[in-house]
Amino acid sequence: MFVSPLSSSTHTRRQLGGDPDWWRGGVIYQIYPRSYLDVNADGIGDLSGITSRLDYIKSLNVDAIWISPFFVSPMDDYGYDVADYKNVDPMFGSLEDFDALLSAAHDREIRVLIDLVISHTSDRHPWFRESRVDQNNSKADWYVWADAKPDGTPPNNWLSIFGGSAWEWDSRRRQYYLHNFLTSQPDLNFHNPIVQAAVLDAARFWLERGVDGFRLDTVNMYFHDAELRDNPAIEPGMKVNGIPEQNPYGLQQPIYNITRPDNLAFLEQLRALMDEYPATTTVGEVGAVLDMYSTLADYTEAGKRLHMAYSFDFLDRDFSADFIRQVAERMENNRDSWASWAFSNHDVERVLSRWQLGADADRAAPLLIALLSSLKGTPCIYQGEELGLTEAIVPFEKLKDPYGIRFWPEFKGRDGCRTPMPWNPAAANGGFSEGTPWLPVPPEHVARAVSVQEADDRMPLRHVRRFLGWRREQMALRRGSVKFHDTQGDVVAFTRDYEGERLLCVFNLGTSPGSFATGGFGPISPLGGHGFGGKLEGMGIALDPLDAFYATYD
Repeated sequence: MFVSPLSSSTHTRRQLGGDPDWWRGGVIYQIYPRSYLDVNADGIGDLSGITSRLDYIKSLNVDAIWISPFFVSPMDDYGYDVADYKNVDPMFGSLEDFDALLSAAHDREIRVLIDLVISHTSDRHPWFRESRVDQNNSKADWYVWADAKPDGTPPNNWLSIFGGSAWEWDSRRRQYYLHNFLTSQPDLNFHNPIVQAAVLDAARFWLERGVDGFRLDTVNMYFHDAELRDNPAIEPGMKVNGIPEQNPYGLQQPIYNITRPDNLAFLEQLRALMDEYPATTTVGEVGAVLDMYSTLADYTEAGKRLHMAYSFDFLDRDFSADFIRQVAERMENNRDSWASWAFSNHDVERVLSRWQLGADADRAAPLLIALLSSLKGTPCIYQGEELGLTEAIVPFEKLKDPYGIRFWPEFKGRDGCRTPMPWNPAAANGGFSEGTPWLPVPPEHVARAVSVQEADDRMPLRHVRRFLGWRREQMALRRGSVKFHDTQGDVVAFTRDYEGERLLCVFNLGTSPGSFATGGFGPISPLGGHGFGGKLEGMGIALDPLDAFYATYD
């Protein structure tokens, strides 16, 4: 049995407490720590940099931050290859720096979620180093090992998302090991209950320190088919969610290598652990599946498994009023699931570029954040969205992302959304670092730096702050039910209802004026204070391009 060194003692800081359901409709702000702020001039963002910007984060009127991995790692996949679950990589600081960040965030009533990456580890993790020594050591079955076929080829046809076979030969054990991503990211064997206990112990370590929850990386990839059966080929009309078309991974139905039924029982163990710490939450990343919504329904069954999870539908290139409605209604009809919505994150092209709205960034950025946080669910805003940042163009010779390097040039990887946050155009590298940044700071981002937007009400930052501050007081937007209404063109309209508080929300996603007919709604009372300019005209609502309208109604 594994017992965390913190499990039997009290720590300096516990969870923030308060409303145990704060996560229902709370706004989460994602921070990619390498790129947020560098205070020690090594070109890499750090935990102290985040701490120094907590007042800025507080000003955004968000409820929580999610910090991408900062654990000890060789950084082959930039932190998503963990070599020590219970320590901070020195490039980001120390455990004491994390404790200081957590305490300062809680002082400002900002909750802190961290990225828990437990489907795999780094090949430099002590567990794997021991496991690969031979077939008889104490951790021999902590990872997924299998013999070669008689002709020396891998055990089956499973593919890695990062390209090539999902199996890598190890000459010491004379066996293959499974890796769903890089060869240096071996998959843990969750069929071993001791492995399950070990990763739950890692989660407890951080819960005891006081974190308010976890974003669970690749949460549907914990278990594999113990019989190692081949995946069947994709069939006409099928699509593997979240996989670029250039990637051969999408030519298989990933039904044996991931998303196995065994996962559900483990998630119930994880939920039981979370329930020991009131007001904590989990948000799962579910990807590379064929039936996204039934999977989300299983994974977020109320009170039993994850609190919420997100799909990749809004992180894809499809974009239209009809598509927004289709995705949101599909989730609404998905039993009692609670959604977490995102338009951007550290893995995909920034939304303004992906949806071709970059030329209208000043209007589109606040509109998309308003839409995202008006849908039923929990919105997650990625750093820089509040500034209207577009995807950066990173030349091949400066790429860091192994995924992009592997599939260049048709797929340019994830570096373009991970470039450093711009703070001040008068400072070196846009105020991100006095050293050489790990990725270049685009000049077009420097022109949209925080200090520039602090002084200009026409740019997104002040509008986003105003809107999210207004939204905080609208319980119908945080907790209410949702119903969509028929529209024409680029307009999306829905109502939110919470204990008799009823809101009409209308969005024009187009670059031409739009309208929405209000017949049948009864008296409508427009609401102000949110920063948008849509208005009542006769029996309808008139909206400028990329505009919104909010009202109460009878």
